Amino acid sequence: MAIDKIQSESINLADTFAFTGTVSGAGGGKVLQVVMGTTSTETRSSSNSFSDTNLTANITPSATSSKILVTVFQNGIDKSAGSTDNKLELKLLRDSTFLTSFSNHAAYSTTTESMAIGTCGTTYLDSPSSTSQLTYKTQMKSPEGTSNVGVQGTGSETSVITLMEIAG
Repeated sequence: MAIDKIQSESINLADTFAFTGTVSGAGGGKVLQVVMGTTSTETRSSSNSFSDTNLTANITPSATSSKILVTVFQNGIDKSAGSTDNKLELKLLRDSTFLTSFSNHAAYSTTTESMAIGTCGTTYLDSPSSTSQLTYKTQMKSPEGTSNVGVQGTGSETSVITLMEIAG
């Protein structure tokens, strides 16, 4: 059965077809590998400088044209009692390169009471142009430097970062 032009109303996908030649533009978008990192180690800070949250994962892309789809669920976000102007900021990095902020005012409160909000997350499509090992991680800070904020709660909350290499 030769097909000169495919029209949606004239092709039966249950039929068997033999194709010759090459197809271009159909190679991208496939998931080549998936890597996941987790942590349930509680991390706290009252610094207005960013510090690691212990949530990290490594991936080595197979081609420079690959993209890395990053999904983050940072769990157990809270603030301790005591400060009235309190918030938690989170950011995503590839090695030391800033990619995006994903929680500029988590656990924000104008009261002195403790507060837990649960989960903040992000999805980010990165184009690293590399075949070297890459480390993706999150960092946090208390921007006012006046309160104690934290992630992974009391150690019972697990945060997850998932990296998917997508063929370019």
